[in-house]
Amino acid sequence: MLEQLAARVSPRALRAPARLDPVAREIEEYFAGRRSQFDVALDFRLSQGFRRNVLGRLCEIGYGQTASYAAVAAAAGNPKAVRAVGSACATNPLPIVVPCHRVVRSDGSIGQYAGGLEAKRTLLALEAAA
Repeated sequence: MLEQLAARVSPRALRAPARLDPVAREIEEYFAGRRSQFDVALDFRLSQGFRRNVLGRLCEIGYGQTASYAAVAAAAGNPKAVRAVGSACATNPLPIVVPCHRVVRSDGSIGQYAGGLEAKRTLLALEAAA
């Protein structure tokens, strides 16, 4: 992941990996059930336009909550862009921190997840257990 970040943003990411320690600590706390929101600064430069807007809306879905693709599309300003929300989730450069796993289908079924359906189920179960 660091190599991808270096290629897309800056090779400095490889020279200073300790800068990611706060993020790693918060993710560890999340998986240990001790953190329900992230305090790290987010940089959405890897996303543009509607996708960037969707990522911002994803951060508004509370821990242990879900929202439908349609609801996220409406909140992002284009109620008809349900598939575009799915695409934004699939290309989310900051998964878990930007909680695309909390987006489900309108009928309540789980939907898709770039990390795989089992990972999405696991994340939703982790949050529901809190």
